Amino acid sequence: MLGAILGDMVGSPYEFDHNNYKHKDFPLLSGKSHFTDDTVMTLAVAVGLIAGKGIPERTFEETKSEMRIWGETYPHAGYGGMFRRWLHAENPKPYGSFGNGSAMRVSAAGWLFDTLDKTLEMAKVTAEVTHNHPEGIKGAQTTAAAIFLARTGHSKPEIKQYVEQTFGCDLSRTCDEIRPYYCHVEICQQTVPEAIIAFLESVSFEDALRNAVSLGGDSDTLACITGGIAEAFYGMPQELRDETLKRLPEDIREGYELFRWNIGQRQDIRRTKEQIQHTRDVKYLLLGF
Repeated sequence: MLGAILGDMVGSPYEFDHNNYKHKDFPLLSGKSHFTDDTVMTLAVAVGLIAGKGIPERTFEETKSEMRIWGETYPHAGYGGMFRRWLHAENPKPYGSFGNGSAMRVSAAGWLFDTLDKTLEMAKVTAEVTHNHPEGIKGAQTTAAAIFLARTGHSKPEIKQYVEQTFGCDLSRTCDEIRPYYCHVEICQQTVPEAIIAFLESVSFEDALRNAVSLGGDSDTLACITGGIAEAFYGMPQELRDETLKRLPEDIREGYELFRWNIGQRQDIRRTKEQIQHTRDVKYLLLGF
């Protein structure tokens, strides 16, 4: 998830067509690099998923609550007009969006669950809080699935094949083919495939972020999505982890540490189950079963 947050920071100075820099030789982080609504909502969704405990109805309500709380805490993070109105509505309802916000905030779902089916289910729930259009849901599920597959040892060809066959994304293009014509757009259909292509063409975590930003367009969200997948696949260099955390306010750092703690707990439980199963297998072998 921290890779998504760093991607948001890296892309932030280059957002919008007049700021786009369609090359890869830019400072990865500078004084102009900052977190945006992508980071705030990524954190909100992570906390909502943890509180929801994998129960769809509970997760929906917890995620909605956390998005409102964090949105009010950081009211000037750069939200779109429809989402801003949702934040301040007396009784907020999903508004049928297929904007790329559902995809940029979903990275935690790719880490918190043990199966791809559960990951897809929870990604759908987080999208439906606001982005209940089929394309908004698909954007969130595509991103979460790519992260899940990347962190569970699948190869780039396997990730590409799954995304193309399951979600119908066109991943046949290259960054060089996309870059000349790509411009600022904020819908899932024209953000998620491009972000995944930036990852697929990369040779390292940092290179993935540089690919994403160099495409132009909604660069912070592109790099946020790409960064979430790239972290799951490559890992994240410690110096970049440290620098990212240093640039975050204390409450967002604490939220991220809560997420990390939950990941650690789940890994401990899995290891314990594996040890128990191994002990049973050895016992059965010794007893001749």
